[in-house]
Amino acid sequence: MRTTAKITQDNEGARPGEATPAGGETSLRSSEELLAQLDEDQRAVASHLSGPLCVLAGAGTGKTRAITYRIANGVAQGAFVPTQVLAVTFTARAASEMRGRLRDLGVPGVQARTFHAAALRQLSYFWPQAVGGSLPPIAEHKASLVGEASGRLGLGADRLAVRDLAGEIEWAKVSMITADDYVAAASKAGRDGAAGHDLTTIARLLSVYEDVKNERGVIDFEDVLLLTVGILAEREDIARTVRGQYRHFVVDEFQDVSPLQYRLLQLWLGERQELCVVGDASQTIYSFTGASPRYLTQFRRTYPEAVEVRLVRDYRSTPQVVSLANDVLARAGRERSTSSVQLVAQRPSGPPVSFTAYDDDEAEARGIAERVKRLIAHGVRTSEIAILYRTNAQGEAFEQALANAGIGYLVRGGERFFSRREVREAIGLLRGAVRSADADTPMPQTVRDILTSAGWAPQAPATRGAVRERWESLNALVQLADDLATTRGADLAALVAELTERAAEQHAPTVEGVTLASLHAAKGLEWDAVFLAGVSEGLLPISFAETPESVAEERRLLYVGVTRAREHLAISYARARAVGGRASRKPSRFLDGIWPSEEGPARTTDRARRRARAEAVEHALTSGDADPEVFEALRTWRAALASATSKPAYTILHDTTLVAIATAKPQTLRQLAMLRGIGAAKIEAHGAAVLAIVRGEDVPAPEAP
Repeated sequence: MRTTAKITQDNEGARPGEATPAGGETSLRSSEELLAQLDEDQRAVASHLSGPLCVLAGAGTGKTRAITYRIANGVAQGAFVPTQVLAVTFTARAASEMRGRLRDLGVPGVQARTFHAAALRQLSYFWPQAVGGSLPPIAEHKASLVGEASGRLGLGADRLAVRDLAGEIEWAKVSMITADDYVAAASKAGRDGAAGHDLTTIARLLSVYEDVKNERGVIDFEDVLLLTVGILAEREDIARTVRGQYRHFVVDEFQDVSPLQYRLLQLWLGERQELCVVGDASQTIYSFTGASPRYLTQFRRTYPEAVEVRLVRDYRSTPQVVSLANDVLARAGRERSTSSVQLVAQRPSGPPVSFTAYDDDEAEARGIAERVKRLIAHGVRTSEIAILYRTNAQGEAFEQALANAGIGYLVRGGERFFSRREVREAIGLLRGAVRSADADTPMPQTVRDILTSAGWAPQAPATRGAVRERWESLNALVQLADDLATTRGADLAALVAELTERAAEQHAPTVEGVTLASLHAAKGLEWDAVFLAGVSEGLLPISFAETPESVAEERRLLYVGVTRAREHLAISYARARAVGGRASRKPSRFLDGIWPSEEGPARTTDRARRRARAEAVEHALTSGDADPEVFEALRTWRAALASATSKPAYTILHDTTLVAIATAKPQTLRQLAMLRGIGAAKIEAHGAAVLAIVRGEDVPAPEAP
């Protein structure tokens, strides 16, 4: 039996919504309660608590949910001690989110960190014992080090060349390749140097770069891992101490592990096999940095006893988006990895994917801005819209077009949220008010009162520019306060603690504005509406992708872009670069057989969409997933409420939401809030009535306002 609606998967981001004790901690639920919240495949992940486990998780299939529930279930069953679990992620944001989820599940002691953060803690602690003295400072940027090394060799690199040379140095170090071995290793890997310099010159640069670094008495980002590996490999007593601390390991995004990171993981494990890895070979898009999917694809060769679980139910995207994502990979032929998964859509039908060819880049930017405006007019939040492209240079045209249309935007990779002056000042005000805050005043109201003095107002200013950007920053703090009050019952002290942690991890709250980002920067994120721009030959695949391996990675990059969209997906390209230019561009080869004819894509009618949704509801009711009596009781209540309030029934709760409720049968507001279509406002308005209906209780007939 399918359990597609057993629990609405939270798009890797949403959290439960029932209030918890002040301070934000929750009690650990029983193993039965935890497992009941998962689908069949996720339950298999969460139930396997001993020995090696490989989870092949497609985009949007709830992998973070599965592994956090696995940790919580292990603790609930006494198999794991929270402080002895190390969960490794690839971004500080992902680590922060995982810790938050674990706290919400009543497991606050787990260490969830990036490889570098975990290694730095160990290196700082053991350096005095292993080497003596204090750990050398870490250079914030390589540019000056690379620039000086380049100058000593007479290479005369400019800013862009320095960036490329730094990237090649990083590749060599994470691949554990020394200057003496570089020429042979780089040649074997198909690399041709960097910034116009041949392999021999780069090998010399590697050696001089290390000299410059040593003379300055600093280490770089990669040295944190290299030095930790060296200490653990050479000092068995220190390695034994680390292994005594951490007994269970979880590694997310395992397809992105580099040889250096994998070596560190091996040293952490020793002879043990208590390892759970999660990844998706179809999302391998960082090979140029040294990442290798072979550790994921060959995991069962390394660990013959490993259990493999595939997560294929996509809870993020509509069937239209999922179908396109599957098509993009299916056309890869032999390039496709056997570790890839075929996604199965779980959401109701949505709008068709659109394909548009514009005359030139300017027309494409202008056309997308107009479509963004229409989405906003139909109720899509700007923070739920993204424009994605292959290279950062493409972003400028969209910045200009959105500005001309009066639409706010933010460039991912721009100024960091917690570095903004208004944010730093606001956090200072909140921190100063912790002791004097009125315990009887709800925390969100206290935050609003405090931030009003910093320039926040209930209504956004009509103007654009700096004034609006300042308001949006402050409003993001207000929204975070609302979320934490709802999900954890947090007080002001807990909010300040959360902000302090987020600042350290650069885990910014959501800021209203259309996101502009490269496809690489979009990895791990998702939006209701996504515009994939510039999907043409020469841009995707990029012109310098010449080998079969590099072209295959470009295809995976498109797949990542497609799977960022929950509901609306638009793909476009411009026939010419400049206005009046030669129309020589063609759609990407990855869309051969997918891109519609000049007549345009077939349009799904409203009637067809309604029919598809009705069929999905009917399937859930007849397949045994949903309780038909609960569904009918909910629908009767909704009809009475719609009549009393003169509102369309679907605006109260959609049929698909009623099915999810009738399937999961939530008993608490927390469980109810985990279902799609139940936001904080609807919880407040209808939560009590819905829970009463699920329990089989009579609900008073709604009265007209």
